[in-house]
Amino acid sequence: MKKQYPKPKLVPVPSTNIIPERDIGQSPVLECRHLGIDFGGLSAVKDFNMAIGRTEIAGLIGPNGAGKTTVFNLLTKVYQPTRGTILLDGVDTHSMTTAQVSRAGIARTFQNIRLFDKLTVEENVKVGLHNQTPYSAWSGVLRLPSYWKQERAAHESAMELLSIFDMQDMADYKAGSLPYGAQRRLEIVRALATNPSLLLLDEPGSALDFSNTHRLFRLLGEQLARGGRCAAAVLHDPALALRYCSPVLLLKEGRIVERLEPSTCTAPQTERALGLLYPGIRVKEDKETGHLLCTIE
Repeated sequence: MKKQYPKPKLVPVPSTNIIPERDIGQSPVLECRHLGIDFGGLSAVKDFNMAIGRTEIAGLIGPNGAGKTTVFNLLTKVYQPTRGTILLDGVDTHSMTTAQVSRAGIARTFQNIRLFDKLTVEENVKVGLHNQTPYSAWSGVLRLPSYWKQERAAHESAMELLSIFDMQDMADYKAGSLPYGAQRRLEIVRALATNPSLLLLDEPGSALDFSNTHRLFRLLGEQLARGGRCAAAVLHDPALALRYCSPVLLLKEGRIVERLEPSTCTAPQTERALGLLYPGIRVKEDKETGHLLCTIE
């Protein structure tokens, strides 16, 4: 039997969240208020407050066990929060299932790649397009004209999405046969195929080399800006977060301990904040690019 959650009574509450000045006048795509979850006697996430404006790529960093992936599981309703509120485009997601949250506008990737290995690259992308293919089951079974019309449209959309990462020539390859980096890019393309307003990326650069990681983030940033989408990324590398994300949220023991705006924080300020998570870290500014560089002694 499908589990039903009672519809909560909504009351106005003051928010401690902030968004960029450029997003003033628009409600945040996502807002978390006092979010928390307990597993037995352990509080894995505590009093988590975050807002993501419509032009932001937020970064979440912290040591193993800080609660980063658990936050993503709460946002996508893999876990039901013990307390707190999640608002997606101003709508409380309390009573939503994972599938309903996906249809409402949240897509995610996983730290461990989860593709359909036996399907082709194009078919994996089409899985993400399923919400946008309105033909009926009978049209599909009988192969009616409406079915072929939607299939042609899905093919064109899939090829356009694959072109973001120059993968259109791999459309007929089996997903399981791709190199790791191409599988990682395909997972992001499939998430974009759902046409999300918010994209959640869990370690998107995991196991990629330096050049491919930075290329991935540059292309992703361009695509999100072009599509008017926002994102949140769980990252292991603080230097990567400082370069491509704003704000950068520092998590420790399930709680945000610091919020950084890389464009306005100096190297000493950033070093002091990151020192809460990474003892011995050193931060300096690259004089040529202005980017903050991190090393751990």
